[in-house]
Amino acid sequence: MNNVAAVEITSLVKRYGDKTAVNGLTLTARRGEVTALLGPNGAGKTSTIEICEGYRKADGGAVRVLGLDPAADGARLRPRVGVMLQSGGIPPAVPAREYLTLLSKFHAHSLDPDGLLETVGLSGSARTPYKRLSGGQQQRLSLAAAVIGRPELVFLDEPTAGMDPQARHATWDIVTGLREAGVSVILTTHFMEEAERLADHVVIIDNGAVVADAAPSELTGSDGQLRFQAESGLDTDSLLAALPAGAAAKESPSGHYVVETQGAVDPATLAAVTAWCAERGVLPSSLRVESRTLEDVFLELTGKDLRDT
Repeated sequence: MNNVAAVEITSLVKRYGDKTAVNGLTLTARRGEVTALLGPNGAGKTSTIEICEGYRKADGGAVRVLGLDPAADGARLRPRVGVMLQSGGIPPAVPAREYLTLLSKFHAHSLDPDGLLETVGLSGSARTPYKRLSGGQQQRLSLAAAVIGRPELVFLDEPTAGMDPQARHATWDIVTGLREAGVSVILTTHFMEEAERLADHVVIIDNGAVVADAAPSELTGSDGQLRFQAESGLDTDSLLAALPAGAAAKESPSGHYVVETQGAVDPATLAAVTAWCAERGVLPSSLRVESRTLEDVFLELTGKDLRDT
């Protein structure tokens, strides 16, 4: 495999007037991997992606996409890169099959439009104009449009927005298939399950800079959590005193309690929590043991709800 990175960004800066949207951002997305770029609203991820796609020019730093400068080498890059927009870009009145057929003519070795429609689950809507497709169907057509030219690199912006669970899982299978075929994928998403399931590499940015850069498993670690619901205002200090050394306890939000442990939650910790509840006549509901999630990491690093992005 070519050792050139799919995307390499060094000290990237982008300003809009007095506002600095991207502030010295540096990251590398490796070939043949899915890289998830996450960040709250205003973090700079959209500007970063648009610079990589050649739609905006940087004010500082360097960007290389498949070894080329997207600003200076756009004509050479475009046949090698697929871009899936979250919305827009497709003529409202054009039928799905007609649109893909048109796109296929711009590529020397395109995928078969009918086969691609079947892959994304749109065979039954081949003659339906774009404007009459559901939101999820429009997303799937946008995905098909992004990959029809057999790109080496695909940018996917919120690829499953508006999809029902079945369509979302089907799209995940398509993205997994792209990676297995050696295609590099840059993914932006606000679904943490999606990022954890698909990404080999996660980059979290905030205020225009990288705040985390690692594999999902490295970010989440092996620490465990025990969660339960009960009446609000319970004494978490006494709960902490009842727990094994190294554990932590908090109420967040009101009536929702979290016990965090170093390593996986063990039977002793579970017994300590249930005994503490029993001593106080508290019946916990929704008691469950979980691993630390990517969303937990995101909130710790940015202090913002990803679903507001």
